[in-house]
Amino acid sequence: MKEITAKEVEQRLEQGEKLNIIDVREADEVAAGKIPEAIHIPLGLIEFKMNELDKSKEYIMVCRSGGRSGRATQFLENQGYKAVNMAGGMLDWEGNIE
Repeated sequence: MKEITAKEVEQRLEQGEKLNIIDVREADEVAAGKIPEAIHIPLGLIEFKMNELDKSKEYIMVCRSGGRSGRATQFLENQGYKAVNMAGGMLDWEGNIE
């Protein structure tokens, strides 16, 4: 499973790169703040929403600490998607939140 650090994601966003970030936390967690531009798809709905994703794009998966996003990353990889887990999750995120 490919991984990326929160700092690397933050730096890529600061450089103006357009990233496809999916936050797999629950709604109450996301309400407390998420990475700007991140799409919210709770882990339990990934299976039902994956048809809305583009297999030609890479997705960065985010959760609180990296566990749930790791499961989402492995699931999407097994379905033929390009997915990367943000290791450390939002606990390691120091960038802007909305």
